[in-house]
Amino acid sequence: RMVAAVLAGLSLLSLLTCGYLAWGSRRGGAGEAPENLLGEEPAAGAPPSQPHIIFILADDQGFRDVGYHGSEIRTPTLDKLAAEGVKLENYYVQPMCTPSRSQLITGKYQIHTGLQHSIIRPTQPNCLPLDNVTLPQKLKEVGYSTHMVGKWHLGFYRRECMPTQRGFDSFFGSLLGSGDYYTHFKCDSPGICGYDLYENDNAAWDHDNGIYSTQMYTQKVQQILASHNPRKPIFLYIAYQAVHSPLQAPGRYFEHYRSINNINRRRYAAMLACLDEAINNVTLALRKYGYYENSIIIYSSDNGGQPMAGGSNWPLRGSKGTYWEGGIRAVGFVHSPLLKNKGSVCKELVHITDWFPTLITLAEGQIDEDIQLDGYDVWETISEGRRSPRVDILHNIDPIYTKAKNGSWAAGYGIWNTAIQSAIRVNHWKLLTGNPGYSDWVPPQAFSNAGPNRWHNERVSWSAGKTVWLFNITADPYERVDLSARHPDVVKQLLRRLSQFNKTAVPVRYPPKDPRSNPKLNGGVWGPWFKEDEKKKKSDRSKGANKQKKSKNKKKAN
Repeated sequence: RMVAAVLAGLSLLSLLTCGYLAWGSRRGGAGEAPENLLGEEPAAGAPPSQPHIIFILADDQGFRDVGYHGSEIRTPTLDKLAAEGVKLENYYVQPMCTPSRSQLITGKYQIHTGLQHSIIRPTQPNCLPLDNVTLPQKLKEVGYSTHMVGKWHLGFYRRECMPTQRGFDSFFGSLLGSGDYYTHFKCDSPGICGYDLYENDNAAWDHDNGIYSTQMYTQKVQQILASHNPRKPIFLYIAYQAVHSPLQAPGRYFEHYRSINNINRRRYAAMLACLDEAINNVTLALRKYGYYENSIIIYSSDNGGQPMAGGSNWPLRGSKGTYWEGGIRAVGFVHSPLLKNKGSVCKELVHITDWFPTLITLAEGQIDEDIQLDGYDVWETISEGRRSPRVDILHNIDPIYTKAKNGSWAAGYGIWNTAIQSAIRVNHWKLLTGNPGYSDWVPPQAFSNAGPNRWHNERVSWSAGKTVWLFNITADPYERVDLSARHPDVVKQLLRRLSQFNKTAVPVRYPPKDPRSNPKLNGGVWGPWFKEDEKKKKSDRSKGANKQKKSKNKKKAN
């Protein structure tokens, strides 16, 4: 009898630790669901009229890397949530981390925040400009509790730049763009290394237990949901580190992917499998603690995948860091009991800036007239299938990116200097100028070797001097047929639109490295290093000295 009881216990344990349990039950793995921290059942009573908003941002997930886009990587949670919600199949983000995050949180294009070039580097005295109102700040105005878990990557050189100073009641996560998933250390260059895990405004040394970040962040989300009152609206921004490099995952997630020869693809698949499981556990926590029926779950990648790091954007062209579709067309969907057209596909134009006005409106907030947004309220487009109010997207204008050697004003019909990297979408048309970035198509078989094997890629060599491309994205989403020579009038129209946008651009913010940023000078931690008080003291001293000089000069004059 005793042996039978032990065997029964072991079989139950294995059921709890392996495989997917029923959708409505609790599941282990990427973030065990804790008991209610208050020791009580969810509070009874009518839910708030304002919906709970859960925004999940994946990092570097390729367009193909979800089950419903034909991937060999299994994503049953994402597939189910998307199938029961609304899939966004004409959805755009920016090609890199900082730009997408800044546009999400402000509703503004990069040219209107000064972050139009590259990303914010760890050693740069730079952050999202403080005069920009953020999404969590607007939601707090109408009674939301606001919490962020995961990757910030919007600058931290001053304390005023930190997430808790930009509208979040709490923050648990990393400040930089990447780092080790277990140790949470990051080296920006040889000898410039530090710890990067924060709770609110302080290094979270107490949480340095070697837990894989995807699982650790999920546990934190569960704790927040368990301790919050579901009758009060909550905004939860979950910015997972996965599936950004370095390619690391717990061993058990490799189980289904040992047949993938390419080591980077295999690791990437394991990371994505863990992420999918984590999102299932977040969804279960929403149900368990009484949020789900009045919640809106938004899922998005921040940019396209990086083939050299295991990501796939097939059949789209290009990769992360480029303005080809593979860099900016993203996996995205909305899942919510509040949707009117559940189980549908939205092919209307949607951009990451649109979440700012959409979510503020859903939260019954007000958008100030003096905030000049680039985003649109697209809730009726998503929920009811109406036409999108958006007809164009400025993908970007980067005036300091490496200029195309053969670009010129002449090539831009005197309207635009085609040496400048830029990209714009107007209705069906997309125009690129300058150097758009790596332009290969990388098919699935490119990952069959240890490589990605460039022999499998479709290489493109343009005729010398080419700096303008035009595509009909609706008819040719894979950007295979350049129509710039066939439709010069359309090229001119889009160049004029670029020129109009450029007149509204603010100067680029991309300062040089600051040696004071070295974590060695900050207790071994990446964190704010710019001391506003010191600067004030210096200015006060100089003002005092000037006053003394002036008084002496006055006495001499008298």
